[in-house]
Amino acid sequence: MGCFSYFCGRDSKWKEEASTAKWRVFSLKELHSATNNFNYDNKLGEGSFGSVYWGQLWDGSQIAVKRLKVWNDKAEGEFTAEVEILGKMRHKNLLCLRGCCAEGQERLIVYDYMPNLSLHSHLHGSHSRDSLLDWKRRMSIAIASAEGIAYLHHHATPNVIHQDIKASNILLDTDFKARVADFGFAKLIPDGDSRGTNAKGALGYHAQEYTMYGKFSESCDVYSFGILLLEIVSGKKPVEKLDFVQKVSITNWALPLVREGRFNEIVDSKLNDEYIEGEMKRLVLVGLVCAQNEHEKRPTMLEVAALLKGESKEKMALIESDEMFQPGSRAISEDTEVLTENLDSLAKESVEEVKETMEIGKTET
Repeated sequence: MGCFSYFCGRDSKWKEEASTAKWRVFSLKELHSATNNFNYDNKLGEGSFGSVYWGQLWDGSQIAVKRLKVWNDKAEGEFTAEVEILGKMRHKNLLCLRGCCAEGQERLIVYDYMPNLSLHSHLHGSHSRDSLLDWKRRMSIAIASAEGIAYLHHHATPNVIHQDIKASNILLDTDFKARVADFGFAKLIPDGDSRGTNAKGALGYHAQEYTMYGKFSESCDVYSFGILLLEIVSGKKPVEKLDFVQKVSITNWALPLVREGRFNEIVDSKLNDEYIEGEMKRLVLVGLVCAQNEHEKRPTMLEVAALLKGESKEKMALIESDEMFQPGSRAISEDTEVLTENLDSLAKESVEEVKETMEIGKTET
């Protein structure tokens, strides 16, 4: 059933559900007014799905409005999936759905406005030079993001695979508390169904089983989150250029340093050596375990959250003594050639991803 007929045929039901779930159906007129007719000056970002605009409602509250730019069957499916998923998801570390709109050919989703933009903007983007992410904030972001994804995987009904975990999809509120955002690629997982689904994430966040076989699972989310943890600690991108030809993944850069006990060389220089060493090592080791190529050896997100919070000391001890961290081990690095081929094949895809690092927040001018 198409989204438009779905909205029209079940308008009263949707409004009833929205009222109990703390989201509502917006009129197109309301959103035109809130965004000053989707004025260019209100645009926060643009991706392959469309554009995101800052807006202000009549009561003064600020919102972010995602406006799909291409209307087709794929867009219809993404819109319906995102509304259905976000409408059910309520967790302190997930971006809340404020509402949606489906009038004529317009499909829009309304979110809470995040004034501190995204983790990407503070690590690599417009606010990276401001050095606002001290160690305490980074640790908090790591744990909160893990808990949000763990909720999707293990506590949401039905379970949800995010499929697009990356720094630009970790948004930060006024207090720099993290919210996992953008469920545009998420798929509902029926009970007992472990089949892979097609997805497109960002360059450098892909698990090997996805890049090679196109299969996606909760474990692929775990892999992406491992890359994110290494980003949080190091301030480096998932893939860094060594020169005009050569590239290196963040895992293949960090792992040799860990094997030699040179953890301090992984830490972002913007922290000025102000961090808690035990927590830093924990994030690095957990990140690398999550991002190992053997998917069956990756932890679950529930285990990851517990590890990051220091609640699983026995498992942490096992990780510290794991063979992959011993000098001479070829874990992860043995797949460098395969990884390089995958990065090259995905390079063209990443062009759109550059645009897709949207921030659901008002960029200061």
